[in-house]
Amino acid sequence: MGFGEVGKEPIDNVHFYSKNEPNKAFKLEKYQVSSLKPKRFHEYLLRVYYNKTDGSYQKIQQKAEKRFHEWCENNEFIDSEEEECVGELSQNNQSSVKIFNDPIHGQIELPHLLVKIIDTPQFQRLRYIKQLGGAYLVYPGATHTRFEHSLGMAYLAGRMIKVLQQQQKALEKIKRVLIDEKDVLCVQIAALCYNLGHGPFSHLYEKLHREALKREACSSSGDGQQQAQSEEFRSEMWKVASFWMFLDIVEKNDELKQKLNEKDLCFIKELIEGVDTADPQWPATGRSENKAFLYEIVINKWNGIDVHRWDYFARDCHHLGIPNSFDHQRLLESARVCKVNGRNHICFRDKVADNVYDMFRTQYTLYSQAYQHKIGNISQKKIIDALLEARDKLPKISPIAVSKLQDDIERKIQRITGVSSHTHEDDENSTKLNREMREFAKLTDHIFEEILYSSDVGLEGARKKLEDVVKRRLPKCVGETRLINRDNLDNKKALNQTLQNKWNKAVDEWNKLHPAVFLDKKDFSTEVIQLDCTHSTGKNPIDNVYFYRKWNLTEAFKIKKYEVSSLLPEEFTEYVGRVYYTNNSEEEEKDAKECFGWWRRDKCNILVYDQEEFRGNERLITGDCPSLDDCGIKEVQSCKVRRGFWKLFEGHNYNEAEFLLEPGKEYHTPTEWGSLSNASARSLKHVRK
Repeated sequence: MGFGEVGKEPIDNVHFYSKNEPNKAFKLEKYQVSSLKPKRFHEYLLRVYYNKTDGSYQKIQQKAEKRFHEWCENNEFIDSEEEECVGELSQNNQSSVKIFNDPIHGQIELPHLLVKIIDTPQFQRLRYIKQLGGAYLVYPGATHTRFEHSLGMAYLAGRMIKVLQQQQKALEKIKRVLIDEKDVLCVQIAALCYNLGHGPFSHLYEKLHREALKREACSSSGDGQQQAQSEEFRSEMWKVASFWMFLDIVEKNDELKQKLNEKDLCFIKELIEGVDTADPQWPATGRSENKAFLYEIVINKWNGIDVHRWDYFARDCHHLGIPNSFDHQRLLESARVCKVNGRNHICFRDKVADNVYDMFRTQYTLYSQAYQHKIGNISQKKIIDALLEARDKLPKISPIAVSKLQDDIERKIQRITGVSSHTHEDDENSTKLNREMREFAKLTDHIFEEILYSSDVGLEGARKKLEDVVKRRLPKCVGETRLINRDNLDNKKALNQTLQNKWNKAVDEWNKLHPAVFLDKKDFSTEVIQLDCTHSTGKNPIDNVYFYRKWNLTEAFKIKKYEVSSLLPEEFTEYVGRVYYTNNSEEEEKDAKECFGWWRRDKCNILVYDQEEFRGNERLITGDCPSLDDCGIKEVQSCKVRRGFWKLFEGHNYNEAEFLLEPGKEYHTPTEWGSLSNASARSLKHVRK
């Protein structure tokens, strides 16, 4: 390693010129450069590795390091001048943690048992699964993976539980130990392994799973089958798969086997799947009700404030290039365990109440700008369709049934804890599932390229769909609108059907108003997305958050309305409707956008005439006209307002005198709409009431 050409100073072959003689080149003399130069400009770095990978390396490492330093001091070709002698190495100084340099949290330490999990094929696979699925097709920086997100979650979980420990120790009157070292380990393991079961493109694979189940349910018959499909549909396959893969790691690691008992494994499973800590009947078995707060660290089903969100908010904002106004450190450092209705929950200082709103505002921003980006959604739907079409040729793509995984999880726990001595091969179903999961463990985002570059005729349809994604041959978004009057429908599927019906009706009416234009309803699709600025749909985000005051650290309370900002929204959930045009005609796309704008303006239209008393040329206008010349008529002398409020202007581009026209009224002359000079109108536009 070094500077410049080997054996020479960096400026040996560099020439300079002076201000006085800019055309004369010269080399700098020694006195003209800094005297604080290194003795050498190049060095060779020697490394020695111990090649065995079994458990013996930990015992040999300290002896080898001591011998290495002795060898360096006595070796002529190694520069050991001015180095201090290395003393005896302590037998107890072997590091029990590993440090990772994370772009979000900086230098993070994880205990060696977690490192054992990280250094497995099951976990390393997460390096090849993008955190945000197909968002990289819109945001070039969104190529970060589930691997670093998992490390961040484990780190924050450790930080959170350590803070809770410290806060507890600070209260001298509490002598009982609420958090032991096994709790710390289990919480960090759950956070680390939470993402293990994700398939290609993360949550996109979940949508693939549901779509596959939906198609199977449509093709099957019988109530029992449909009910089974319904239960399967509601479950989160990747969480079950995460715990299965974690157990697979434990089965092959004796140290983890010895450290974790059956209760611990059950605890980790519940942490990954999430437990509602507000349930009146305590639902968990891994830990007692007294430790309810532990279930609010990794995934908080009660109020949504957890390390899972903290890490992905910070990490996704960083890689997407979206500013993040929320600082999780402020909430983390103020976290404390307090009694709420007789049960221990995580509470926060009263002064950070506004930060909770900041947190969920960040969530809203990420969903509206990135996670539900219209091009991203279209691209991901194309990828899902491609994967579904490729399933027959590539069976490994097909999601594994959750019921199979859950049955095998019980068998695995029994084998790990010694309750059962059966091996994988003792059960035919278990053996088959293990083969399927081994294939799943190889399934990453690379499946995209595998299909895209395949020459297999059977994958031609799937390949074309992926080519459409790569070449941006995608449906165009005609427009989007907030759905305010939802007819009390808060179900996205029902809302989307209502949106589709209303759009189809609007297209029919548009075609009647414009005989020269024809829009085919089959060329359009609709989508409804839900945007939450809260954890529970429609509810205030701090409804289930409790706080404590500086002078009373153990009494939890709900924050008062006057104690938080008054600049808060009245609602915390909104629905956005989108219409997509699936054809490739630019002319029709333009007409479709005009139709959408007209529909969003409540289908306003006005009949205008270039002579008084509704004589002369007639034109039906459905949108704004800054110049009537563009609408096929020179001026307006009379009109019939059929729908909506309109403004007429005596000049072009909405200039000069203006007049408001009301719906349902007829104006025979300019005088009737208020023109004192009986002047005709030259431009008009639709206005809101």
